[in-house]
Amino acid sequence: MVERIAHGGGLDAAIARHGGAQADWLDLSTGINPRSYPLPPIESAAWQRLPDHAAGEALKQAARACYRVPEGLKIVVANGTQALIELLPRVLDANQVAVVAPTYGEHRHVWRKTGATVSEIARGETIPAAAKVLVIVNPNNPDGAVMPVEQLLALAEEMRARDGWLVVDEAFCDTSPQASLVPVLPENAIVLRSFGKFFGLAGLRLGFAVCQPKLADALEALLGPWAVSGPAMAVGSVALPDSPWIGETRQRLEAASQRLIRLLETHGFEVCGAHPLFVLASHGQAPAIAEGLAQRHILVRSFAEMPGRLRLGLCGSDAELQRLDTALSQVMAGETAETVTSGRQAHG
Repeated sequence: MVERIAHGGGLDAAIARHGGAQADWLDLSTGINPRSYPLPPIESAAWQRLPDHAAGEALKQAARACYRVPEGLKIVVANGTQALIELLPRVLDANQVAVVAPTYGEHRHVWRKTGATVSEIARGETIPAAAKVLVIVNPNNPDGAVMPVEQLLALAEEMRARDGWLVVDEAFCDTSPQASLVPVLPENAIVLRSFGKFFGLAGLRLGFAVCQPKLADALEALLGPWAVSGPAMAVGSVALPDSPWIGETRQRLEAASQRLIRLLETHGFEVCGAHPLFVLASHGQAPAIAEGLAQRHILVRSFAEMPGRLRLGLCGSDAELQRLDTALSQVMAGETAETVTSGRQAHG
């Protein structure tokens, strides 16, 4: 039986169930910046020609500076970090893997697809003796927990002693660069970085791996030529060096996350994890609340394995935050479907 991994997004399925058009919905089910990087002008050649070597090198240099990659390490560019996650079992060759959980489910999934035994362990729990690969998402999804660099280095050393690997998925690390392992990356570690979440351009499909040259060469050989589109290269090469936008966005996201926390607490939620791009909160009626919000065309992230918790991404404006506030008030008050309909018209 094929394992099905639930993700945020999936707005089409929500529309099929609850109606409305895409524009009617407020999608808070992902951890993607709702105010994306302003797209720069893209020359027609980026669309018309195959991506050339110079464009790829320009993107790598921009990423090297942004992520503070030391000399001697290489950067691999792919069409999103998911593409790299899929390749890790083919280059690390391990049949026993440990994943610090709960976390992004694809890490467990891709290793199990290859026949590996995957142990899910809690933070601080002993790594199984047979594990040759340890996977950590840092900051973690869905709770935003951050493991200090010193602790990551200690885990890398523990894995090195057993001739193993440490994989650190830093998809949400752009908001906290001090938490990145990249500047002090050990030889037996690989770091994944995502472009789309922080820059709000997930549809661009752009991601990076930072690792030792031999491993990077193996990944690039599997990816093959033209792994990233010309337009993606063009956008990434402009956005990654844009320090003013990056700095301002970090501050704005942190402030927006704090406003979301306060709103949820006002409605009786207990916040059990947070990140500048999302908030994880618990409530005794979480499933019913998620359903009530969906009836009002607001999509949040539920978890089958954590039924009492919801993850909410950021609202992109004060008006969207007010819409969420109003909808939560209605749901908590148990208002009827007729009220839902009038609420939809008001927000149309």
